[in-house]
Amino acid sequence: MPLPLLPSALADSFARDRLPPPEQWPELVFDLPELRFADQLNCAAALLDARVARGDGQRLAVQGEGVRWTYAELQAQVNRIANELVHGLGLVSGNRVLLRGANTPMLAACWLAVVKAGGIAVGSMPLLRAKELKQIVDKAQISHALCDARLAEELQLARADGGAASLREVVLFHGDAPDALEARAACRSDHFAAATTSADDVCLMAFTSGTTGTPKATMHFHRDVMAACACWPVHVLRATRDDVFIGSPPLAFTFGLGGLLLFPMSVGASTVLIEKATPDTLPAAIERYRATVCFTAPTSYRAIALALSNGGPKHDLGSLRKCVSAGEALPAATRKLWRDTTGIEIIDGIGSTEMLHIFISADEAHARPGATGTPVPGYRACIVDDEGRQLPPGQVGRLAVKGPTGCKYLADERQRQYVQNGWNLTGDAYLIDTDGQYVYQARTDDMIISGGYNIAGPEVESALLLHPAVAECGVIGVADADRGQIVKAFVVLKAGHEADETMTKALQDFVKQSIAPYKYPRAIEYLAQLPRTETGKLQRFRLRQPA
Repeated sequence: MPLPLLPSALADSFARDRLPPPEQWPELVFDLPELRFADQLNCAAALLDARVARGDGQRLAVQGEGVRWTYAELQAQVNRIANELVHGLGLVSGNRVLLRGANTPMLAACWLAVVKAGGIAVGSMPLLRAKELKQIVDKAQISHALCDARLAEELQLARADGGAASLREVVLFHGDAPDALEARAACRSDHFAAATTSADDVCLMAFTSGTTGTPKATMHFHRDVMAACACWPVHVLRATRDDVFIGSPPLAFTFGLGGLLLFPMSVGASTVLIEKATPDTLPAAIERYRATVCFTAPTSYRAIALALSNGGPKHDLGSLRKCVSAGEALPAATRKLWRDTTGIEIIDGIGSTEMLHIFISADEAHARPGATGTPVPGYRACIVDDEGRQLPPGQVGRLAVKGPTGCKYLADERQRQYVQNGWNLTGDAYLIDTDGQYVYQARTDDMIISGGYNIAGPEVESALLLHPAVAECGVIGVADADRGQIVKAFVVLKAGHEADETMTKALQDFVKQSIAPYKYPRAIEYLAQLPRTETGKLQRFRLRQPA
């Protein structure tokens, strides 16, 4: 059973009214002393105002193209935007505010302003189209939107012909119109008293990057945000106030929100927010800003390392001291390639939108190829079978997690699937090895059963990536009359290699020599590129679709 909810301080009770019923909540665990929060808590004030009050106002907080704000300057901008939201746009606490833009200091200021004003921040990926935006607006009954002027077209289309009816105020930023957010906020006071909110008032709705169907909105409290800052960053990342964070995940993705905004602020460090942090542009940004902590996806690390080792532009990455990977499984070959190229051991981790951030990980000293790590202090984990019974080490089953954060879907029957017997079931298949490390196998719906064998697609992908001709690959199971399923690989070759039968046989033989022969891909299809989400995740469902 969840803890009894505190009295809500939000005037708009939409989110509180749509929390899951008590019997569908995960068990919340607050074992660490630092996870015991006051009943009244506003996470924006705790991250920003408290930092300035401690005397860190002149420390650098955030920078981006043409912007360099100290904590005091960021606070002033946040306060002006909050005043405009409340006194200009009529925001009342508990209203949902859509945030739409690429990673910039202005978007970060908007997020903090919404939360400080008692609103609920709802991020949206920059590439979402009108149909998807309308789904988000309608499901969350969003009343306000702060949108980058360059991304306004799809939002306008979502509102066409009376669509997204709840959305009554849209204000653009990064534009030169007289009513742009920057101009409106400039007329407001740079003082704003944070809204009085309860620790378990909702401050964030994060929509999952679901592959199909109706999107799910996960709700997180002010307490959840601060709990995420108190667990993995403190015990695994161990960044300092002198670090400079940088990376590619969008702030609309909780991996990016934590890694590029919440976590650096929680230790008084600075962050670099750049709009296009692709493998082609991220190395130059690391060099320019002398970044020390990088967050990006495995595919990005691999592409950067390949470029550096194959005669690509030589950027100085010597400032880097910590590199974090999450979002999808980190292949052992990518870990090795990055270490050989840069000398840095990647910090891997698994998190989820439902849990807010990383809950299993290993620091540099304990990182091991192929393994994700152990439960982060503050969290518990185990492997269970389909009936919820705990499995011993070495057996593959479903990953179950509990801790100070947990799944709280917005009025969604899928809550029953994610939370069972108090545990959050992430949808990942794992095993625990003899050293107690959690080893990723596949998504539970991505396990391939061929001829009676359980085969994890990511293991085959890792084997293929060790071949010198393979740039990228994705593995799925496809129906087969004789074997039930066979392993099929989609392969992107490096330049100079031919996609022919000789290559196919070479790759198949290579896999047979690397892992159990029955796991080799019986079919291989060559592509120019793999389908991926904005955050770099491989979209296996698209590989399963007919051409």
